[in-house]
Amino acid sequence: MPTLFSGKLARFLLRVFFYALLLSLAFWFAYELRFMDSRLGGDLGHYRAARLSQLLWVIPFKLLLIYAVGQFHGLLFYFRLPDAARLAGAIGVAGVFLFFSGKMTDNAENIVPRSIALIDFNLSVLAVCGGRLGLRLLRERMLGHNVAGRVSEPVRVAIMGAGDAGAGLCAEFLAKPALGLRPVAFFDDDASKHGLEVHGVPVIGAAEGIPAARARYGFDEVIMAIPSAAVRRIRDVHTIATSASLRMRVIPSLAELASGRVRATDLRPVEIEDLLGRDPVKLDDAGIASLIANRTVLVTGGGGSIGSEICRQVCRRAPARLIIVEQCEVLLYQIEQELLGAGFGGIVTPVVADVTDAQRIDTLFAKYKPEFVLHAAAHKHVPMMEHQPCEAVKNNSLGTYTVAEAASRHGVARFTLISTDKAINPTNAMGASKRLAEILLQSLAGRAGNTTRFVAVRFGNVLGSSGSVIPLFKKQIAAGGPVTVTHPDMTRYFMTIPEAVGLVLQATTLGEGGEIFVLDMGEPMKIVDLARQLITLTGLRPDVDIEIKFSGLRPGEKLFEELKHSGESFADTKHPRIFRFISTPLPSSQLPELLGKIRNISETEEREKAKLAIRDLVPEYTPYLD
Repeated sequence: MPTLFSGKLARFLLRVFFYALLLSLAFWFAYELRFMDSRLGGDLGHYRAARLSQLLWVIPFKLLLIYAVGQFHGLLFYFRLPDAARLAGAIGVAGVFLFFSGKMTDNAENIVPRSIALIDFNLSVLAVCGGRLGLRLLRERMLGHNVAGRVSEPVRVAIMGAGDAGAGLCAEFLAKPALGLRPVAFFDDDASKHGLEVHGVPVIGAAEGIPAARARYGFDEVIMAIPSAAVRRIRDVHTIATSASLRMRVIPSLAELASGRVRATDLRPVEIEDLLGRDPVKLDDAGIASLIANRTVLVTGGGGSIGSEICRQVCRRAPARLIIVEQCEVLLYQIEQELLGAGFGGIVTPVVADVTDAQRIDTLFAKYKPEFVLHAAAHKHVPMMEHQPCEAVKNNSLGTYTVAEAASRHGVARFTLISTDKAINPTNAMGASKRLAEILLQSLAGRAGNTTRFVAVRFGNVLGSSGSVIPLFKKQIAAGGPVTVTHPDMTRYFMTIPEAVGLVLQATTLGEGGEIFVLDMGEPMKIVDLARQLITLTGLRPDVDIEIKFSGLRPGEKLFEELKHSGESFADTKHPRIFRFISTPLPSSQLPELLGKIRNISETEEREKAKLAIRDLVPEYTPYLD
């Protein structure tokens, strides 16, 4: 304790000395400036004794005001505009007091001339703020290299975006040479900024001028500093930078910055999601929050790619409790630890359970009484399920019914099934099992006595999810190739994981019960183009450094995904990017018979027989048979 106390005392005394010295010098020179020209009237010699006596009370008074505004608690070399405002305010109060000191005392020696009070205010603000700024510059520019090691030659960078984010980034790089980045040029699509400067760095033109400007300004990297940039613009700038053999990095998005988890200076390489994703979907955050806030939410498959993102977004909307149901204890542990680290430990309850275990699921519903269920548990790997259709049906179809039936019986308010576009005119067992899950859900929604609002949400491939093509391509590129694509004409719809989960939550707010929703997924993309983009992102050349080979369609695969099957039609919803399918659900009176047939399929080990039996229940299913 003595060491700690003495350290604090030493720092306090250092601040007292720092401010007292600067304020004393300012007050002293205020008199010198006032009386340096005898033509202005007055004699400095007459005031010398008064100046000394005034210092004895003026300086402690100012120090007391500076202490009151909290400037004795912070580190001296951390100085920003709010600190300057507080210091100016404290010195301003002191200046007003000095200005009217003649009305407060009859002692002539304690009366500060009004002209001195005005000059002293200006000099004091200049001295104190200048001194703090000088300490900051000394630390950042003179000593900054010792923080992260001496940077011999900083990387010259161009910043795309001369707005607030770009200007802040530039200031940070200039103030901290230890970061090893030196901004030499700005580019911006706003022509009114061309020819101007930001922190002394010229704004040259639009991004299209990057290749030509490289030779003149000698930059080796482009930093995209527009957090709200449209995906198409990021893609365009990346293409321009790549064509000029320039590296490119981006600052975090607005959503990431708003979360507080990252800063604008947390640069990262361009990811495939930046190039292939779509402009963010505008969500009704208030409506989504009303579904979740202060309610008990249960998420099945919470350790998977989609399920874990659902858990993150649910936690950020203040539920009373989040029950995470997951069969794999390793995945469950990972998402639990992540949410604990994010400060949600008080509301998270991890549960190891199998969604096909009816007794276990019933016990969970009776114990925790969830009000909102998001069912993400599923087998989704197409080739693997093609060889084990009975397991696809058992987990995806019967597992969905088990959880949904328990939700209905226990009076859960809302139930949302995570479905897939592969359920549309399916050609594989996984998609067919998901279609059966939708049929069961819609039939259950119309059962007498049911009060649960059941909805299903279909969406396309999710970028970066487990089992998706992107991790496979990255592994193949790291191994030096070849990258294997099944067919040159194969196309897929893509969306990011946060976008998919946002759709799930948004669609739930629109559901009245029994609907199937789908997002306007934009234009599909060729898988071979995706492979080429990934190769380019690593700095390599497709078909030159990394070979692309076509392996042929696998069992159950389509060349392209469809949006609806026969018997379905689209209808608009309140959200412009979400559509509702209109179809006739299976009468609830036929539900027991359907369940019996599905259970028989789940117990069939012969995959050909199982597929044919599934086709009898899902007529639009076209199975792949050996």
